Amino acid sequence: MTIALMVLAVLLWCWLLLSCLPARAEAHMPMPYLIALIPLLWVPSLVLAVAAACCQAWIPMYAFVLAAVASVARLWPYWKPTSTRETFCETSLGDGDGRNAAVRTLRVMTVNCRHGRADADAIVREVRRRHIDVLATQETTAELISRLHEAGLGSVLPYHQSGDDKPTDNGGFNMLFSRFAPVSSTASAIEIPAADVPSMTLNLLPSPDTGTDGVHHVTFASAHPKSPMRGCPEWSKGIRSLGAVAKLATGNDPQGIVVVMGDLNSSIEHPSFRTLLASGFSDASRTQATHRVITFPSWLKWPHIELDHILFTPGLRPSNVESFIIPGTDHYALTATLTLD
Repeated sequence: MTIALMVLAVLLWCWLLLSCLPARAEAHMPMPYLIALIPLLWVPSLVLAVAAACCQAWIPMYAFVLAAVASVARLWPYWKPTSTRETFCETSLGDGDGRNAAVRTLRVMTVNCRHGRADADAIVREVRRRHIDVLATQETTAELISRLHEAGLGSVLPYHQSGDDKPTDNGGFNMLFSRFAPVSSTASAIEIPAADVPSMTLNLLPSPDTGTDGVHHVTFASAHPKSPMRGCPEWSKGIRSLGAVAKLATGNDPQGIVVVMGDLNSSIEHPSFRTLLASGFSDASRTQATHRVITFPSWLKWPHIELDHILFTPGLRPSNVESFIIPGTDHYALTATLTLD
């Protein structure tokens, strides 16, 4: 029995260490799914630890206990907050033509609409209630857009930019909605092996009392890389390629900031996602670091993983990061307050 427990301990630790693979090495089935489940391995680890204790197999027991701790810690925790946890409630005010927002904060929201089945009335209701300034949707359909307009989204977020609707889209196209008129927008900021990545750039004018000069150019993008079941190499490449958005938008602009929102089909355990972060992004939920944010699946009480993200380049501070259910979709919606530094 001790030998069997030792073998199980070795297998469990091999599973945990999959998170340490190079980004491209994980792009083979079923590794993306095994890596996504790493935060949940504390359950079998503790069960096996109890079994080992009952058998007085102390070395396997210690191995299982350490595996449980490593699972909870997520191996690459990124849990040190780099921003304050204050709540900002400034009001968004546009200038005369609506192209510049004299604000210090923006409320943003992203939701995967599950092939356009999301409840449009619920989305608009949450946009109004949460005072959302920029909304990103994935798996959007023309029929959903019609329902959103009927629900009154256009009166709250009148400006929009969508990716092209293509037969090769993974579940539907991506889209952005904004309270403020963009100074520029495009249907596809970069090419990835998935639905187009639409983007729009807003000019933010810091509030007069902040003492900050100059216009901040904030580029928002809505992204949805393919899931591993649609092709592991394309899944990994799509996630890693999103790093180019930061370079395209910031370039030589010292006031340039980038925000990528969407169902990224990956979590902090995935090396491909950490490669994306290393390109210059921070994750809002990880930076805030006040609690774990869950985004998938919405139909289960437990377990959950975090696949949807709000990423940003330096120049912003996140707060009020939380997820909530929108009827009709299998993902939680995710929202955050982004404050100019």
